Amino acid sequence: MKILVVGSGGREHAIAYAFSKSTLADKIFCANGNAGIAEIAECVDIQPNDIERLADFAYDNAVDLTFVGGETPLALGIVDEFEKRGMRIFGVSKAASRLESSKAFAKDLMRRQNIPTAIYRTANSMNEAVEILNSGEFGGVEAPVVVKADGLAAGKGVVVAGDRAEAIKAINDMADLVGAEAAASIVLEECLFGKEISLILFTDGKDFALMPPTRDHKRIGEGDIGPNTGGMGTFTDDLLLRENERDLIIETIVKPTIKGCSDEGFPIRGILFLGLMMTDSGARVLEYNVRFGDPETQSILVRLKTDLAEICNAVIDEKLGDLKIEWSEGNSATVVLAAEGYPASPKKGDIIKGIEKAEVMPDISVFHAGTARNDEGELVTAGGRVLGITATAADLDKALEKAYAAVREISWNGMQYRKDIGK
Repeated sequence: MKILVVGSGGREHAIAYAFSKSTLADKIFCANGNAGIAEIAECVDIQPNDIERLADFAYDNAVDLTFVGGETPLALGIVDEFEKRGMRIFGVSKAASRLESSKAFAKDLMRRQNIPTAIYRTANSMNEAVEILNSGEFGGVEAPVVVKADGLAAGKGVVVAGDRAEAIKAINDMADLVGAEAAASIVLEECLFGKEISLILFTDGKDFALMPPTRDHKRIGEGDIGPNTGGMGTFTDDLLLRENERDLIIETIVKPTIKGCSDEGFPIRGILFLGLMMTDSGARVLEYNVRFGDPETQSILVRLKTDLAEICNAVIDEKLGDLKIEWSEGNSATVVLAAEGYPASPKKGDIIKGIEKAEVMPDISVFHAGTARNDEGELVTAGGRVLGITATAADLDKALEKAYAAVREISWNGMQYRKDIGK
């Protein structure tokens, strides 16, 4: 098979890595890739959101399978365009992508399908959002509240405000933070308390297969302080969910979501990502995504034993129920190394040193997110999140120990990372 991966980050490097181990893969392309992906795939100079050119490339090069990494091409309708041309592509339709591209759409679906989630209100302007807060609907002036941009915001459109004043400031700042289009509508939610878990699954619109549960660390600072980022680290641990909790999530969230999407005319075929809060009253859905998370993917795919190309074919052909998907035992962990100035204004062009030492360490995978080669051929920073250092081990403590040992081999000016991933 000729396989095209759409995207350029650490998630896409992990996807390309998984395909590189497939017995079905003969040639891997990536549009537009990065310096690390270039070592295992042919990088194509087409932006991930250039749908027409991607479809032309796939057709002209007889690509057998396209895998869409990020949310923006899905929201733009890349799957619809490829399928219209009779080409096989893994990902959800434009209609189903609204589960992620509109927080209000997702919350309304949860309400219609009786899926447990936080109480919410949608405002169509900043003034309306402030009015809702001032009405006391979400508690008094000292009550915490969650402020969300309705549209796609690269993981940065959520503010957990400690009180009403902070929430109003978040509303007023949201357009500057994520752009006017994403912040055209604002979703206000009650603040839920508990532990967050990411539960991601493959689905063909009928059947589904769960991946190992993961936990993400969103904030830039240790101890979960500072602004939200795209994710500073993750780990997988089957013990994050007890068996009875997992079964209840399947019955009250997974199955109703898949059935609800089909019943409402937009079956979800591809990946469904559940951002969950485990409260004292049980699991509540914080958000849906319709693609692999980043950096959850890095921690998850290093444990995948089943051929990823086989999984993709089963999903596209709606035969997922016939395939047994296997995962390695133990744990995995990913520590993200970010550029100076991230997440506000990341600095680019700093020379990365020591990566070769990390790459040869046992049970370590180095996934590139924002890297490039300079004119001298040196590896340099080219984005906010630069590298994801991923380790596998028999238990979480050992995985974290290995990951941080590899991190200590790598350096560049201003490199930053959290030292409390998994803690």
